[in-house]
Amino acid sequence: MKIILIIFIFILNLYSSTYKSLLFHGNCTTCHFELKTVSAPAVINFQKQYKIAFPKKEDFVNYMARWVQHPNPETSLMDGAIKKHGLMPELGFDLDTLKQISEYIYDTDFTKPHEHYN
Repeated sequence: MKIILIIFIFILNLYSSTYKSLLFHGNCTTCHFELKTVSAPAVINFQKQYKIAFPKKEDFVNYMARWVQHPNPETSLMDGAIKKHGLMPELGFDLDTLKQISEYIYDTDFTKPHEHYN
């Protein structure tokens, strides 16, 4: 019975991280490249900035998800990016989806090579 529980937890964790990666890569990387700023700040840049402001994962995820749901220049930590690229538009995602994407952003080390959708 223990082995079945361990396998179930492993599969659930694998599915969860794959799903979050799919959400991120399917929705965010159109504008936000991982390491390169083009039409919007690179993920690594805003990840770093917001992790400094919100080092606890829960705080980071809640703030990032709520901010992306309703972008506001007054509550952004990326004033220079807003001046350069404009304010991110509201995208219409539900809060739960944005929290899953924010968890992926918080947990991923974008400086290391990684397979997409893993």
